[in-house]
Amino acid sequence: MKTALPGYKELAPGAIIPEGGTSAKYITGGWRSKRPVWQKDACIQCLSCWILCPDSSVLASGGKITGFDYDHCKGCGICAHECPANKSHLSGKSKKGPAIIMIDEPRKENSANE
Repeated sequence: MKTALPGYKELAPGAIIPEGGTSAKYITGGWRSKRPVWQKDACIQCLSCWILCPDSSVLASGGKITGFDYDHCKGCGICAHECPANKSHLSGKSKKGPAIIMIDEPRKENSANE
């Protein structure tokens, strides 16, 4: 059973916060409207997306991209926007296609409407 942490209004001024909240412990990607999809064959493995992702949602192993952590990805699109392979594709310098595409997030059915 989880112990509830006190809210900010319940803390005394200058109080020590024993444990900070972290998205590693909580699934925070459920509200995105777009989702990145990695195209392995078009990826140049520069790791720009991994470095620039504000949520550390780009997964890498051994210096290579392996996919996305959709539990924490917010769908901001920074990975796709900053991807050099995507820019090469858009400028016509590469025929491989984009390495990261943003697609609409599938809508989840609202259980209250069932």
